[in-house]
Parts: sequence; structure tokens; C-alpha cells
Amino acid sequence: MDIKKRLDAEVLKRDSVDEVSKENLDPILVAYRHKDPTISLICALFAYGNVKQIVKFLDSLDFSLLKKSDDEIKEALKNHYYRFQKSEDVIALFIALKRVTKQKSLEDIFKDGYTQNHNPIDGINTMIKTIKEAYPHETQGYNFLIGKVTLKTKGAGALKRWMMYLRWMVRDDNIDMGLWSGVDKADLIMPLDTHTFNVGIRLGLLKRKTYDLHSAIELTQKLKEFDKNDPLKYDFALYRLGQEGLA
Repeated sequence: MDIKKRLDAEVLKRDSVDEVSKENLDPILVAYRHKDPTISLICALFAYGNVKQIVKFLDSLDFSLLKKSDDEIKEALKNHYYRFQKSEDVIALFIALKRVTKQKSLEDIFKDGYTQNHNPIDGINTMIKTIKEAYPHETQGYNFLIGKVTLKTKGAGALKRWMMYLRWMVRDDNIDMGLWSGVDKADLIMPLDTHTFNVGIRLGLLKRKTYDLHSAIELTQKLKEFDKNDPLKYDFALYRLGQEGLA
């Protein structure tokens, strides 16, 4: 079967609210309840590891803390931790995002970096810098959570959780929330994880064998041959094909 036809069929099948449910868990399930860019970013940044554990952890968070004092945040989150992140890292993220969004929306911060060259990596770099400056906090767990400013693509982390966040914010369908405007869907880069990476190779969409940001861009370029205006419409379908062992 023609790969484009197969993927187009999968996109139609997967573009359904039933694809994200208690039976079909995904971190966007928690983000969807709030439809708020700041809460969505927290959901995206913690989206690594076992999906049941991710959702359980996100469900344990009180997002109203984003409007509370630093001391209230510290007290409420003192026993919250997730995998590589200790409670101090979770606290740092909440305080940083609270301070950042008091001054400017995450959308505007992203656009400060993105607009000049329509490069989402520049927008993400601006967001990472802004968050780290708002509440300086250096630990291995926190640096893993937030990521680091990326100046090269080969050998660089794929920025998977950030790219997924942008997909949620920019695209608008039965899966993604479309909370931002003025960012072109055609500029988005695939949130490459092990499922989409392996499926991409198996389906012949990806020649590069290194899991990095360069591969994410290469896969995106290939998918632009199927839909130049919205290559990431194939992301969720590819992810589920890999997750369910169908490709």
C-alpha cells in the first residue's frame, strides 16, 4: 500500500476525541481539561516515561498554585517528585512560570524568538532562556526537564517535549488545542520520540539512523511531501502505529 494513503487513512482514524481517553492515555488528556498554555507546558515537559505514571503525576498537581505566592508553592509541592525531578525542581518550574507569565504570555515569548526566521527552535530557545532567568535553579533533574538552548541540530536532543507542546498550541483538531495564533503549522518540527523514530525508519520515511534534532527535521521534511502546510498532522498517527506495534 502507498505510504501516503496509509498515513492519510490513519490520520482520519486517529483524529478523534476517543483517541485520548482513560483507555488511550496521553499527557494531553490533562492539558485538555484546562486548555491553558502554561498548564499545557507543565504537562508537556513532564511527558516522559510511562504514560500511566505521567498522567498520575500530572493529576496530583494543583495548577492553581501558579497564581499563589512562592511560599505557598514551596509548601504545597514539597512532597511532589517525578523520576529525575525532585520536589525542588517541580517547585522551581512552578515559580519560574508564575513569574514569567505575570510579565508576558508564553505565546509572545515564543514569538519573540520565532518571528524573525520562522524557526520554532529560536522560539523554544527564547522560552528556555526566559524561564531559566526568571528563577535561576541548576540541578541535573531541572536541566533535563527544561532542556538547554540548542544551537546545532546534529547530535542535539530532539526537543521532543517542546515540539509536542508547540503541536498542541498551534494545530487545532480533535487532538490538538490550537490555543495560539500567528504561528504557521508548516514551520512546526516533528516531536520525535522512539516510536515515531522507529516507525519513520521502518516505513522508509527516515534515512538517518541517529536519534537527534536533525532526524526530527529530516522526518518533517519528508512528511511535507505529503502535506506541505501541515506535516505534523501525521505525528499522532505515526506515534500510535509505533505504540500499538502496527508498523
